[in-house]
Amino acid sequence: MSTQHHTAEPASCIICDRPSSEGIHICGRLICESCEAEMVRTDVLDEKYPFFITQMKRVWYKKDA
Repeated sequence: MSTQHHTAEPASCIICDRPSSEGIHICGRLICESCEAEMVRTDVLDEKYPFFITQMKRVWYKKDA
């Protein structure tokens, strides 16, 4: 009996839009490990913080809706 391992198809990160098969999924949307780590380290006063907020809003919207 052989077992097949299915590797996850890379999905695009909702933050950086790069394909990745590793990261966290929120409501079926991917945040790659790199972006997740950067978001966790970003202070609310950092100039990149509003960018992350805007990108996170994409969790709630489907591409084809």
